[in-house]
Amino acid sequence: MIPASDQFPFSLPLVNRLDGLVLHPKITYLVGENGSGKSTLLEAIAVAWGFNPEGGTRNFAFRTHESHSVLHEYLRLQRGIRKAKSGFFLRAESFYNLATEIERLDAGPGGPPIIDSYGGKSLHKQSHGESFLAVMMHRFSGNGLYILDEPEAALSPSRQLAMLARMHQLVQANAQFIVATHSPILMAYPDSYIYQIDDDGLHRTEYEKTEHYIVTKSFLGNYKHQLVHILE
Repeated sequence: MIPASDQFPFSLPLVNRLDGLVLHPKITYLVGENGSGKSTLLEAIAVAWGFNPEGGTRNFAFRTHESHSVLHEYLRLQRGIRKAKSGFFLRAESFYNLATEIERLDAGPGGPPIIDSYGGKSLHKQSHGESFLAVMMHRFSGNGLYILDEPEAALSPSRQLAMLARMHQLVQANAQFIVATHSPILMAYPDSYIYQIDDDGLHRTEYEKTEHYIVTKSFLGNYKHQLVHILE
């Protein structure tokens, strides 16, 4: 039971009206405005599943700043018959910290370099987008659970398409994704659930009914006309 409160995160309409979330066996999207709580919910799901709040696999235990909410303490997860053999929590805002932790661990004695499972090249020596894709291409595998928080922040439109193709490859190998995103490209995967988060809480919607799709299509369909009104 999530307590009623005027304190964050329980003050969010999403949280105080949340009574369950059914995940798609392939991809589940959480979409909504900034401040709607989608990243807060995604983080709580990841932490409740045993992932480090700042990202990585369930083997990472580093902390640079205790900023995650207590929402995970009030979630009850119901796992399906299929058990994930691997998993990863990938979030744009703390990815630098994750890359730094990998280098710190690899500087110590014992075992093969961790970076080898990320493509063998330092994540700090690649662009933000290249390092994100390196994680997806080399660290992600089939039969895994992957929780992604606004991964498009580092990716150009063409790289977002590449990411969507990689997600499809992994889904075909029994991987499952939960993704918080603003990207109309990433949320276009056809066999998925899209949950819209707004002042009424959380509800299922269709791709072409999302604000992200509607606004983007409207702007690109007649951007000159749109700019006249935006810039007047």
